[in-house]
Amino acid sequence: MPEFTAQDVKRLRDATGAGMMDAKRALTENDGEFEAAGKWLREKGLGKAAERSDRDNVEGAIAVARSGNAAAIVQLKCETDFVAKQEQFVALVNELAQLVAANGEAGVNEKKEQIDDLKITLKENIELGQVVRVEADPANSVDTYLHVQSGRGVNGIIVELANGSDELAHDVAVTAAFTKPRWVKREDVPAEVLESERAAFLNEVKNQGKPEAAWDKIVEGKLAGFLKEYPGGVLLEQPFFAKDEKQTVKQALGGAEIVTFIQVMLGA
Repeated sequence: MPEFTAQDVKRLRDATGAGMMDAKRALTENDGEFEAAGKWLREKGLGKAAERSDRDNVEGAIAVARSGNAAAIVQLKCETDFVAKQEQFVALVNELAQLVAANGEAGVNEKKEQIDDLKITLKENIELGQVVRVEADPANSVDTYLHVQSGRGVNGIIVELANGSDELAHDVAVTAAFTKPRWVKREDVPAEVLESERAAFLNEVKNQGKPEAAWDKIVEGKLAGFLKEYPGGVLLEQPFFAKDEKQTVKQALGGAEIVTFIQVMLGA
């Protein structure tokens, strides 16, 4: 068997974009000769991953995972929904989320070779997207929710609550998956956004010929409606769809408080 080192394999992979096993096989088939191995990969169509790196990869899959008081969301990107639904693609993003939840965001490095190999196997520009980990305060509650379409996750949420429960955190996450809020509370809305909406509503009211004495009240009512809108809007102002849509999320929380809210959506 020809002699070559792990460094030789890495150098060939870096030069060609080939997967680890393909690079090893190329060196084996070509007696460890670097140039010949590179040519062999090109001829076999196995050295194209680097060429795919410029192609749009707006599709993919999202996974969530829990480990103790930690929770993680990982997004794996690809070019088509066909590849995103493949069993090995979905399995890999789930493994990545579990590693991140257990070991921190650097846990994704354990699967770098598998990601590179998947580029070759599935012939698409596959790469990591967002990688998020939350380690909740031991006194707090944390839970996740993943909305799944066609066998792959498309919308992942982490919610950490103070003075709440894991069940309540989960219900807030379920609600957020439906409403897709832009902000958690009213104070998070940029002042310029509020002023822009207020000015637009005022012009609308004036053009409708409403009495001037009623302008402020009508505008504030419309602004309150804007904050409750979904998708978008403010999470605390929105209906608590997970259990009782007659309540707002703020009312459903009672004495609990949202400490951390993270949402990762496919295509966002």
